[in-house]
Amino acid sequence: MSTGIQRNGAGSRQHGENDDICPVCRSSRYLNPNMRFLVNPECYHKMCESCVDRIFSIGPAPCPVAGCARTLRKQRFRKQTFEDLRIEREVDIRRRVAQVFNKQEEDFETLRAYNNYLEEMEVTTFNLLEGIDVAATERKLAAYAAQNASSISQNNARANRDRNAQKATAAANKEQALLNRSAATRSSISSLAEREESHRETLDALTRAQLSSPEDDAAAQKVVLKKSTARRTATERARDKHSQQHQQGPNAPSEAETFKIEGLKAVVDAPVEKAYDPFSGMSFSPSYYTLQSHYEHPWLEKARTEPSIVAGGYDLREYYQRTMLEAFAGLGCFIAELGDKEHSSGGRMIATEGAAMAAGGEGEGDDVL
Repeated sequence: MSTGIQRNGAGSRQHGENDDICPVCRSSRYLNPNMRFLVNPECYHKMCESCVDRIFSIGPAPCPVAGCARTLRKQRFRKQTFEDLRIEREVDIRRRVAQVFNKQEEDFETLRAYNNYLEEMEVTTFNLLEGIDVAATERKLAAYAAQNASSISQNNARANRDRNAQKATAAANKEQALLNRSAATRSSISSLAEREESHRETLDALTRAQLSSPEDDAAAQKVVLKKSTARRTATERARDKHSQQHQQGPNAPSEAETFKIEGLKAVVDAPVEKAYDPFSGMSFSPSYYTLQSHYEHPWLEKARTEPSIVAGGYDLREYYQRTMLEAFAGLGCFIAELGDKEHSSGGRMIATEGAAMAAGGEGEGDDVL
């Protein structure tokens, strides 16, 4: 059994030594303790920083690891976050997919639609992780990102706002906790100072042999209680003021080549506020005539050229507007229709005797005219 343990220990030690050896230059961390390893998310092959500077400083070059022909760029190399490169790759893929599938539950009409959306995102992630239809999955992901670029950017902005709000809340809570601790420290120090002062006064009184009566002791206790209450009230008031100040202070492919998300709520744009109209859209332009700026008539020339008329600021256009309005007034009123409406509503026309006589003589008046 001891032999098996030794073998396992030797195997694990050999695995750790292989992790500390650059696969390109075969340099070891044992000989160079300051050696740093970098990975590229294109192929996740680890190599030392010296090899990266030596191979990729001029420009893009193929990966020097045997069996890998991917073209790598220096700016994409970064420090490894996780010890296991498989976890590093999975985290990167999930982060990339989550940047595209970034809708929230409130964006869907039902919970089932949101669960289907999450299932589609997980299937896409699984295909990219396990190498299942990678080319088709990448095409669908790119097509979905292109079709929903505006909503994706809006969701990212919303997520950034929520993240910033959470950070601001955490910072405010931390600052409030520091304030509470400092206030409690000041209060304890002040209480200790008051107790020491009271003890000193008692010792002074005993030294002078002027012992106080029970009534004086009760009065002294009341004074101490009032001071502690006032100090506690002032501390709470300062804490509430700080909280209020903090609260007030601080953007096509076919259906088979893209994702089809169902159950989304319809996005309704906010109505554009119209300019205020005091007349509620009522039009004052004439509908039966077009007002001209000049009318030819002999007796209008005097009013147009006479200094005594023009000097007072008289404008013939006002006269044109008034006379045309008087000439066309009443053309939109039809007596027959008004009478039919009154009869249909059950009303009864009541006329005076003079109106009846005028109605009886209507024909004669027409003949005379």
